[in-house]
Amino acid sequence: MLRGLSTLLASTWAPCPSGELQRVTTLRSLRHFCTPTTPPEPKLIRDFAIIAHVDAGKTTLFDRLLAYCGATLTGERFMDNNVLEKERGITIMSKYTALKYKGYTLNAVDTPGHADFGGEVERILGMVDGALLLVDATEGPMSQTKFVLEKSLKRGLCPIVVLNKVDRPGITPQRCGEVESQVFDLFAQLGATDEQLDFPVLYASARQGWATDQPPANADSFQHNESASRNVAPLLDAIVRHVPPPEGNPQDPFAMLVAMVERDAWLGRVSTGRVASGRAKVGDRLRVLDHTGKVLEESRLTKIWKRSGTGREDLALASAGDIVSVSGLGQASIADTLASTAVSEPLSPGHIDPPTLSMVFSPNASPLAGKEGQHLTSTKIGDRLYAEAETSVSLSVLPASGTGEAFEVRARGELQLGLLIENMRREGFEFSVSPPKVLYRQEGGQRLEPLEEVMAEVEDAHVGAVIEAISQRKGELLDMVPLGDTGRQRLSFTAPSRGLIGFRAAFVNATRGSGLINRAHSGYVPYMGNMSQVRKGVLVSTGSGKATAHALWQLEPRGVLFTVPTDEVYEGMIVGEHAREGDLDVNPVREKKLNNFRTTGAEEKVQLSPPRPMILEDAIGYVAADELIEVTPGQIRLRKRILDGTSRRVATRRGTQAA
Repeated sequence: MLRGLSTLLASTWAPCPSGELQRVTTLRSLRHFCTPTTPPEPKLIRDFAIIAHVDAGKTTLFDRLLAYCGATLTGERFMDNNVLEKERGITIMSKYTALKYKGYTLNAVDTPGHADFGGEVERILGMVDGALLLVDATEGPMSQTKFVLEKSLKRGLCPIVVLNKVDRPGITPQRCGEVESQVFDLFAQLGATDEQLDFPVLYASARQGWATDQPPANADSFQHNESASRNVAPLLDAIVRHVPPPEGNPQDPFAMLVAMVERDAWLGRVSTGRVASGRAKVGDRLRVLDHTGKVLEESRLTKIWKRSGTGREDLALASAGDIVSVSGLGQASIADTLASTAVSEPLSPGHIDPPTLSMVFSPNASPLAGKEGQHLTSTKIGDRLYAEAETSVSLSVLPASGTGEAFEVRARGELQLGLLIENMRREGFEFSVSPPKVLYRQEGGQRLEPLEEVMAEVEDAHVGAVIEAISQRKGELLDMVPLGDTGRQRLSFTAPSRGLIGFRAAFVNATRGSGLINRAHSGYVPYMGNMSQVRKGVLVSTGSGKATAHALWQLEPRGVLFTVPTDEVYEGMIVGEHAREGDLDVNPVREKKLNNFRTTGAEEKVQLSPPRPMILEDAIGYVAADELIEVTPGQIRLRKRILDGTSRRVATRRGTQAA
C-alpha cells in the first residue's frame, strides 16, 4: 500500500503557501507543505553571536538561554554535539538556533573560543548584527578576547559586554570595576568608535543561570543572594534593546551568503546563512555565485528550514534577515552567494585571515601498513580532506608538490590539524603526516612569518623557567603582572609561530603541569632568523618484530622510551628519545642468548620505567623535518622518512633527508 501511495504522490501537485501549484515528488517533501511556518518580520528579528576566550562559559550560557526560552535540554553543553567537543570540553564548529522571546525571534550563534578556530568566528560575524562578549570576571580579557573583539569591531558591531562567573568566591565590586576598565582599554586600543565604546555591561553566572545589569554592591552580593528568583531575562532584554534588527528588504531580489555547509544523508549538501535580501520559497530557481561573480550552478530549492530551540522548524519561505538552512544547490560552498537568477553580483564574503601552518597527508607506507585501517588509498584520503575543506573556511587542501599521492593541508594551528587527524583515524583512515611547517608571506621582497600573542599564568617559582623556554624560541616578554596574593603571575609574550610548535609539552614540564597558556594569532613580522635546536636526538630501531623486555632494559640508560615490550616495531621506527644530541640506532627486538648454564631460577628480574606516552598532540609538536607520524585507528607511531639506515645516512650527508 505504501508503495502505491508513493507512486501516486510522484504525480501529485500540492498548493504552495503563495497559492501556486508545486509538484511533490516524495512523502518527505509533502511534509513540507503540511507544517510550514511563515518567517518573522525583519523588525522582530535579532541576529547575534556569543564570542569569547576559550572556557569563558559561552556554551553554558547558551544552554541557559535555551532553557529559559522553553527548550528541554538533556545534559549540559547541548550545542556541543560533536564527539570531540564533548570529550575536550571545547566548541569546534559554530552552531545556531532560534530563541522565541516576547514575540521576537533571536537567532543566536555559538562560536569557538580557541584561536585555531578563529576562522569560524570571522565568518559568523558576517551574518549577525550584534555580539555578546563574554569575559571571565576572574581572568579578565585574554589573548583570544582581543582577537574576537577586534574582528567584531571591524565588522561595525557594538558588542554587549557580559562579565561571567561573578558568583565565584573573591569577586568584589573592585574586581568587577578593574575588569570593566581593562575591557574599555581594550576597546580603545582596537580603535573602537564612540558608539562602540558606550557598551552596556551585564553581570552573569552561566553556571547558575542568571544575569543582571546591576553591579555588585559588596563582596558577597553575588555569592550569597538567593539565585532562585534570578534568571537570564535581563540579558535577553538587553539583546532586544541593543542589537539592531537586520536591514534586508524582503521586496528586493533574493540573496544569501553561505556561512556554513554540511551534508545530509537525504538532502545532500545543506547551506546555512542569513538572507541578505528578498524572499525565496521551495521550488524557486536560484543560482550559485562564487566571490568573483561566476555562476557555478542553477537549480531549484528543495527544502527550507531553521533550527529553533533544540529542534527544527520547516519554513514556507526564506525571508530577509532570518538565518536559515536550504538544500537543492549541490555546488554551494562557504563564502558563495545563493541568489535569484536576476542577481549577477555576489555578496562580499569579508576578510578571512589565511592559514599559518601546513602538514602533508599521504598513504601509510610503513611495514605495518594496512593492518588496522579501512581507508588506505590516496584517493580515499584526498576525498576526505577535500570534504573537510568544504565545511571549514580556515582550512584548505592542495596537491603536494612532487607527488600525486600526497596532499598539503593548511590550517590555523596545531589543534585544528590534530582534531582533523583524530577524526580521520576514528573513521578508519590510515595514513602518514609530515611535521607542521609555517606558511610564510612575501611582501615587497621581504619574507614575513606569522607572530602569536602568548598569555601564560604560572606559579612564581616557575616564572624564570617559562621566560627562558619562550626566549629560546625567539619570544619577547611584554608584561608580567602578579595575580593578587595567589602566588601566581600572568606573563604576556609575542613569539613566532614556528617557535611555538610543540611548545605545549615544554610548558607543561616547565610548570609541572600547574600553568595555563593561551595563544592567538597577532599578525606578521619580518623573518626573525634561524632558531636553535630545542629537541634532542631519537632512538631509531634497526630491527623488525616485537620489542623485548631484555632489549628495552638495555636501552633505558640511553634515553626515554616510547615503546613497551611486545609492541610491534620495524626498521626506521622511532622507539625513544636519545639522552644526547644526534640520533642513535638501536635494536629493540634483541633477545637474551640462551646457554646450558642458565636455569629459569637464574633469570634476572627486568623492571622497566614507564614509557613516555606519545599522544597525537605531542607527536605533532615533537616530530622533526626528516620524520613522519604514522596514524592508524589504534596507534600513533613516529618513524624516519627514510626507513633504511644506510640510505638515510647517505641522504643526510647529501642534505636531502628532509626533502
